Amino acid sequence: MTVNNHLWLPASADLTLLQDEIHVWRIDLDRPETQLQHLTATLSSDEVCRAKRFYKEQHRQRFIAGRGILRTILGRYLGVEPQELQFCYESSGKPVLADTFADSKIWFNLTHSQGLALCAVSCDRLVGVDLEYVRPISDVLALAKRYFSPGEYAVMSGLPPHQMQQVFFRYWTCKEAYLKATGVGIAQLEQIEVSLTPGGQALLKTEQQWSLLELVPDNNSVAVVAVEGYGLNLKCWQY
Repeated sequence: MTVNNHLWLPASADLTLLQDEIHVWRIDLDRPETQLQHLTATLSSDEVCRAKRFYKEQHRQRFIAGRGILRTILGRYLGVEPQELQFCYESSGKPVLADTFADSKIWFNLTHSQGLALCAVSCDRLVGVDLEYVRPISDVLALAKRYFSPGEYAVMSGLPPHQMQQVFFRYWTCKEAYLKATGVGIAQLEQIEVSLTPGGQALLKTEQQWSLLELVPDNNSVAVVAVEGYGLNLKCWQY
């Protein structure tokens, strides 16, 4: 399913997540200092240490905003304060809720590019999300040959130059979203094959039990949610 120019709405106070729903939150990471101070207070000690390791102040602030708002969003689903959340990390570094919250069956994934982030949340379904700003890449065909399947590369090669960049990032986000959902590293990128049509549905040819939901977060970016199952109801919230 492709969601073009989707209306991002404020979430209701009574926030519920059904098993056949996927919620995606659009987050502005550039926050005023007063908000950043509040969000910092919700972070764990290891998250605060990670924030301090960023060399650039802007990167530090965006990390704090991303993790603090992630905690705030998940806390709304779980009915707990943001600072009460606990995470553990898979071997790939992917954060998941600690065993304390296992009964909730909440899965989530966070992605960001520049000052924009997306958070995907699901119930009892693995989920991954990837966001990329569409930008010129001088060696785009060389990258496609390196990371894409022969069929995907053939599609890229047959496109006029003005379409190559957009299609490259559609392929890339589809693959990354799936790899993030499953916790597999980028080394497996070329093993994931995607079927794209100009205005239709993106499909995972190598994993037929998964859905790819394409989003347009703004005029300059593309994004994809990869989730187990079909026939899902997508809701898009503006944080």
